[in-house]
Amino acid sequence: MSFGQGGPQWGSGGQNQDPYGGQDPYRGQNSYGAPDPYGADQATPDPFGLRARAAAADNTPDWAALADASAARTRRRRWLLIGGGALATAAVAGIVASAIVSSNSDDSNQSSDKNASQLPAAPELPSDTTQPEPSFSSVAPLPPPDPKDFISDRKKDTAPLSAESLFPGRKLTMGERVYDKGATARTGDCKSVTKGALGAALENNGCEQVFRVTYSAGGIAVTVGVATFENEAKAKKAVQQASGNIVPLSGDGVPAFCQGGPVCRSTYNSYGRYAYITFTGYTKAKSVTKGDTKAFQIGDDLGEFTFRQIRRRGEAQASAAAAQPAA
Repeated sequence: MSFGQGGPQWGSGGQNQDPYGGQDPYRGQNSYGAPDPYGADQATPDPFGLRARAAAADNTPDWAALADASAARTRRRRWLLIGGGALATAAVAGIVASAIVSSNSDDSNQSSDKNASQLPAAPELPSDTTQPEPSFSSVAPLPPPDPKDFISDRKKDTAPLSAESLFPGRKLTMGERVYDKGATARTGDCKSVTKGALGAALENNGCEQVFRVTYSAGGIAVTVGVATFENEAKAKKAVQQASGNIVPLSGDGVPAFCQGGPVCRSTYNSYGRYAYITFTGYTKAKSVTKGDTKAFQIGDDLGEFTFRQIRRRGEAQASAAAAQPAA
């Protein structure tokens, strides 16, 4: 750098002559390391205000650094606020939980005390304990009567008896099969309505009366005879001795059948003091054979129906006896 042409040069290009003999007449350097022509002495005159301008330059703030410092402080303050808020929230939650536990404990204790205080007092026992206690009979109740007992002995079998009570209605339905009811009859002369040895078997065992009824379907007719005896034993014995047949009963739409040469089928059974006999045959001159399922079916149906009717008679009398008050 030069201050005009021909003047002395200062720099690093070579050695320069020092007009002052190496002495610094100004005794000092400025803040940039260059010689201070006026020195550091404040008493030295500064006619151009260079020292003031240099000092002002030295005291100029670093705005970028100040901005970074301010941002850093703001971030620290924000994290402190967040951390403090989290700690405060946790502290509040702990306090609330403790308060709830304490409150529940106090409430349960108070509730227990309150419930205990509100329990009713024990009832006072009566001083007079001589009052009679309820008594129970040691006798077991009687079992219901057996329906068969009422139809096994004449003394118990006292309900009204007729052909209509044994065989009610005008038709009989067994499953899908329907049979038309024909004539009915009753007689006290048991032998008169029998053929073969059947009459003797009935009379020899004390037959009281015989009820007859006839049912028909599809050209086949069945006459059922029901004979009554004093007791079950006599009825059984009569059946064991039976042979021959009951006389077929025609009329009321049923023509005469099982007369002359055709073969008909007979069955003998007993239940209680009743013996019942069936006699099945065709209404035309045709015999019943062993493989004749139609004739066997209608005969078996009428025998089953007669058995059920006798049993129902016993059930009805047993129910009536059970409903009566004990003597």
